Amino acid sequence: MSSVQETMQLIKELVSIPSPTGNTYQIIEHIHQLLQEQGVETRLNRKGGLIATIPGRDESKHRMLTAHVDTLGAMVKEIKPDGRLKIDLIGGFRYNSIEGEYCRIETSSGKIYTGTILMHQTSVHVYKDAGKAERSQKNMEVRIDEPVHHAEDTKALGINVGDFISFDPRVEITPSGFIKSRHLDDKASVALLLQLIKQIKREKISLPHTTHFLISNNEEIGYGGNSNIPPETVEYLAVDMGAIGDGQSSDEYTVSICVKDSSGPYHYGLRKRLVELCEKHSIRYKLDIYPYYGSDASAAIKAGHDIVHGLIGPGIDASHAFERTHQTSLEHTAELLYRYVQSDMA
Repeated sequence: MSSVQETMQLIKELVSIPSPTGNTYQIIEHIHQLLQEQGVETRLNRKGGLIATIPGRDESKHRMLTAHVDTLGAMVKEIKPDGRLKIDLIGGFRYNSIEGEYCRIETSSGKIYTGTILMHQTSVHVYKDAGKAERSQKNMEVRIDEPVHHAEDTKALGINVGDFISFDPRVEITPSGFIKSRHLDDKASVALLLQLIKQIKREKISLPHTTHFLISNNEEIGYGGNSNIPPETVEYLAVDMGAIGDGQSSDEYTVSICVKDSSGPYHYGLRKRLVELCEKHSIRYKLDIYPYYGSDASAAIKAGHDIVHGLIGPGIDASHAFERTHQTSLEHTAELLYRYVQSDMA
């Protein structure tokens, strides 16, 4: 199996483990075990994230790379009189992007139930305004795959307000080299970092700087990587998706290098070094600005850390909805990461 095929299979494995923000314990433990099997030094932080460290030749100046494992999701907001569920969103997305989606409800006792997210006014044979009704918390609900008729029936299942709802990823790898799935943001990048760590260990690479890898778990709500940054850290690189759409240069076939997002410009010097690495090693890249975007790196800057910050990642189409990227974007992102961790700081 080639490296990129292995990466895509790992992405498929990761997106298949539900991990909405606030309920990431299972996937963090899964990744923890993968890293321990490779003999990587790891520790858990109190927020529930995971930090892996590979010592380098220079112990005075450290690097930190981060990708987040938490995803969009929802919580039970209310049990409706007919036993269906009103939901509250976790993360920045729209109700229309989850209409018709299969989901699972996890109770506080650990029981799992399946369901479908639908408009209350779904049936065109009953509701004249089925197509025009607003996709909103008021109108969207979860139809549980259990024989419930009243709120008390649902409560008897153990379902309650605050239970987590995760979305079916519907992951698929196509013969043409695409992987399409929910939650490529940011499990594609998590897989890339795990593959990078594996490659460093396998090739016995001596890194110029001690390098930390933070698998964060609160990025979708704004503060996944704003703490647990060792004081020796000089450079902090977030590995997250490149957003694709009108006016954007990012695509599904290159690595995206973000120059500015809603938090402001990323560090100019680091950006130029990333571009130099791309030019030197024939890595295809695109520079881009994301107006409605923030990263763990920008969260770290806002938290007051004195670091050089950057943001790169594979180009992801239809972000926060029905996402897709191509294996070539994964390959170019992986190559830039490989060259970056072996480069000296300025």
